[in-house]
Amino acid sequence: MTTLAVIVCALAGIYAALWLAQRAFVTSVARDWWRGPVTDHFDGARFRNLGPPPQFHGRRDMLRWKMTSKAAVWPKSVPVTPVVPAERIEGEALFVTVIGHITMLVQTQGLNILTDPVWSDRASPFQWAGPKRVRAPGVAFDDLPRIDVVLLSHNHYDHLDMATLKRLWARDRPRIVTPIGNAALLERHGITASEGDWGDSFELGATARVHIERVQHWSSRWGFDSYRALWCGFTLELPGGSVYFSGDCGLDASAFAAVRRHGPVRLAMLGIGAYEPRWFMQYHHMNPADALVAFAELAPARAIGMHWGVFKLTDEAIDTPPTALAAALAAAGIAPHRFTAETAGAVIEIDALPVAALVAG
Repeated sequence: MTTLAVIVCALAGIYAALWLAQRAFVTSVARDWWRGPVTDHFDGARFRNLGPPPQFHGRRDMLRWKMTSKAAVWPKSVPVTPVVPAERIEGEALFVTVIGHITMLVQTQGLNILTDPVWSDRASPFQWAGPKRVRAPGVAFDDLPRIDVVLLSHNHYDHLDMATLKRLWARDRPRIVTPIGNAALLERHGITASEGDWGDSFELGATARVHIERVQHWSSRWGFDSYRALWCGFTLELPGGSVYFSGDCGLDASAFAAVRRHGPVRLAMLGIGAYEPRWFMQYHHMNPADALVAFAELAPARAIGMHWGVFKLTDEAIDTPPTALAAALAAAGIAPHRFTAETAGAVIEIDALPVAALVAG
């Protein structure tokens, strides 16, 4: 056999091995995909949005973005002063501690609730590559009180952080609530979750209930598995007024308006970052102007802007989202204390809604 033939045979063998490995990996991942009846947002294989139809962006658009991008440079790190939260907050009092990015510790009614918990250094399947944290968590993991509930909105790596979920599960065994299509992935890692469709709800105790809300977004962990698991926001229905968490979402005014069916909103936690360039991100992440539209539809007493300033996911500068939010509030004549962009380590007490507002709602 000639040298050329040997090389050709070797390359063919390598190609065949890689192809078989890829097929085995895809088959393994496919075991977690949701299988259920067809609905208005599930075609039997993939989920879809019911709001503005998003433009699908494939590899060509991703390449166009990266080749033409004029991304701002972020600092390598930003100082954070961590805090130690209370062990419990009883009754109608409501405290929110900002961990950072999308992670919030909500304490009320004797419950400790975490949204999309992420303590890892990277939002990536690999801890040696991918978006790296520039702000440390506002609460050190070991300083967390016992967590009762985790609200898990979807499977993107900056939201579903398996390393953090494993630590929480081993330590606290929290109740994990997530939209359909995500529990199988968690189960494969030894974690049990309660999953539901848009419109479903779960009791969290005698005085709290969580509703799974429709939002405009998508899902994927590996690229080839887009739309195989559902995504959502959450409403916590509570005696002093509800708390809304948007997760990741683009602007769908009708979805936000529907949240008010659970009563008046005491607090809305809304994404305001990771939105440039708009031609690529507009259907999936709100910018501050979009977030003000959501604010108007939800009509909350107070709002907190999140999903900014921790992981560099898109092109805008690290502090552009809060600056743009302040400008949008001023232009709309909305008092700046009603909607604030809080950073890691902030602790916010949210007043209960007046009885008259609760009765009217």
